[in-house]
Amino acid sequence: MTDPAHTSQVNPTMGIREWGLILFLALIWGGSFFFIGVAVKELPPFTIVWARVTLAALILVGILKLRGLTLPRDLSTWGAFMVMGCLNNALPFCLIVWGQTRIPSGLASILNATTPIFGVILAHFLTQGEKLTFNRGAGVLLGWIGVTLLIGVDAVTGAGSAVLGQVAVLVAASLYAVATIYGRRFKDLNPMVVATGMLSAASIQLLPLTLFADKPWLLSPGTDTLMALAGLAAVSTALAYTIYFYLLPRVGPTNVLLVTFLIPVSAISLGVMFLNESLGWNAFAGLAGIFGGLLLIDGRITARFKKTKPQSA
Repeated sequence: MTDPAHTSQVNPTMGIREWGLILFLALIWGGSFFFIGVAVKELPPFTIVWARVTLAALILVGILKLRGLTLPRDLSTWGAFMVMGCLNNALPFCLIVWGQTRIPSGLASILNATTPIFGVILAHFLTQGEKLTFNRGAGVLLGWIGVTLLIGVDAVTGAGSAVLGQVAVLVAASLYAVATIYGRRFKDLNPMVVATGMLSAASIQLLPLTLFADKPWLLSPGTDTLMALAGLAAVSTALAYTIYFYLLPRVGPTNVLLVTFLIPVSAISLGVMFLNESLGWNAFAGLAGIFGGLLLIDGRITARFKKTKPQSA
């Protein structure tokens, strides 16, 4: 099999197939917030997250075997998987699920979209070649104005529980950004191997905590909750990673970033249609600010604008 990490041919122009996969990926990643919104009604956060990462890891192990790939066995790589699993799965997943016990799924997806904004800030301080440009700095500022509109209104009106839930999701988004920078050390490994390793590591980390805190053998979830868990693990995690790592070497990370813009749309739509959620004006104002910031960070619109400007003699 060709290792996506080493595939140099990237097609910046996406066809119908690639656009369809981008839209489908946004739908199923947005669906993760919907599935969590269903599951939190009957199950505690640790149980939900442990079931998600464990089932997804088992599915990905099967996919690796079908592709003729194997997980590494050396302790140093598994130590890195443990760190990655904590930063990219165990901690942020738990924070998002806990946050969704206090805020709607659509609002959680909006706050989760700040991950690239955190990524730009952290990359400026933690890397050598990704310093803040004017566009990126303006995007960060606009994005934070959006976050302020989201959280500030609830803080002023005294919605303390909602504010805590929003802060939890923001912390999760910052952890995703840290994981993105940390994950660069896996450049010599097949990305599907990395995804399987980190999910397996997260499962190992969460198992004792889940057993001690939640006592899952005493829980009796209904059919809807079990179906939501299955969708969360199989569709929004295992299948989503498979599609993501299929697209990444073919369309490039910049095009895959488009998913960030689309996830809140699908999550909000599913929350309104099936969970009877409603969002206030500040949620959509905050969404506009965050999206505006992401557009500036992405840079494609400003680059096209510069190309269309008339050239001076």
